[in-house]
Amino acid sequence: MAIHYRQILELHAQELVQRDISAITGNSRPKISEVIKQAELHQISPPFTDDVDDIWLESLLFPQKQPMAKGRQMPDFDKIHEELAKPNVTLSLVHYEYEQECRQNGTIPYAYRTFCQYYRAYAQKYKATMRIRRKPGEVMEVDWAGSPLHIVDRETGEIVKAYLFIASLPCSAYSYCEAFMTEQQEAWLTGHIHAYEFFGGVTQYLISDNLKTGVTSHKHSEVILNEMYRDLALHYGTIVMPARVRKPKDKPTVEGVVGTVSTWIIAALRNETFFDLEELNKAVRIKLKEFNERPFTKKYKQGSRLSAFHDEESFALRPLPVQAYTMAS
Repeated sequence: MAIHYRQILELHAQELVQRDISAITGNSRPKISEVIKQAELHQISPPFTDDVDDIWLESLLFPQKQPMAKGRQMPDFDKIHEELAKPNVTLSLVHYEYEQECRQNGTIPYAYRTFCQYYRAYAQKYKATMRIRRKPGEVMEVDWAGSPLHIVDRETGEIVKAYLFIASLPCSAYSYCEAFMTEQQEAWLTGHIHAYEFFGGVTQYLISDNLKTGVTSHKHSEVILNEMYRDLALHYGTIVMPARVRKPKDKPTVEGVVGTVSTWIIAALRNETFFDLEELNKAVRIKLKEFNERPFTKKYKQGSRLSAFHDEESFALRPLPVQAYTMAS
């Protein structure tokens, strides 16, 4: 009897018990248990795209039944994922190299379409990569949160605004934030320096909002960075790519993180009173840790921002310079 892999996993995702899944699919409970166990091992779960059928799932969950008997070689997707993190490397290129390797080994390569399907399935454990479609270690996005935090002056009781700097890595959605008393250049640059230290490395590109603290002029054909921002980028070996005016899609991750952080950190601290910046940032760090370690809420995303960062992105970051950037006095 044919094994209905897709239907089994979809029914299991709907929290049906194995007895009911067996009654619906006609497959035995031991086989259903085996399929579910393999799917959990490979971190494969619905929703599936239309091209995911039973044959494809069987080849992924039980490869011993498929490729080598037919002389086919399963790609090394751990290696492929690392190669894709490198500049200018595409799936078509690594597929070509995989074909060359197969011919040298006397095995048969998978066609490009099947190769891509396998990689997409493999990459389900790298949820942010598939969702944002950014390469690991490629971009750090930065911005100021739209809503301020507050500090109470001990002597006068005056409520003073504090501003939250946010940096996010689109691939894993791992994020950093820190409160400052102003949004001026010194705070802006300090936020970048501390973000790089927090991430433990540097991305290839830096996408910032069109802010006066970083961009002196932003015309259709030319972007002019202010001198200190340009020096910071040069020190860390990254390339600044300011987001276009009124084009929030240029930095979708940090735009999304801003809204989430506003709830997870700013709103969560709304009923607490802070009397200095150090006290405020201590609370911000606690909430940031909770934010990064919070499990993804959608069923098809496994892990958290922290686990995604360690699993799929930290390896691709460029090393930090020996010394942090120092602002000229």
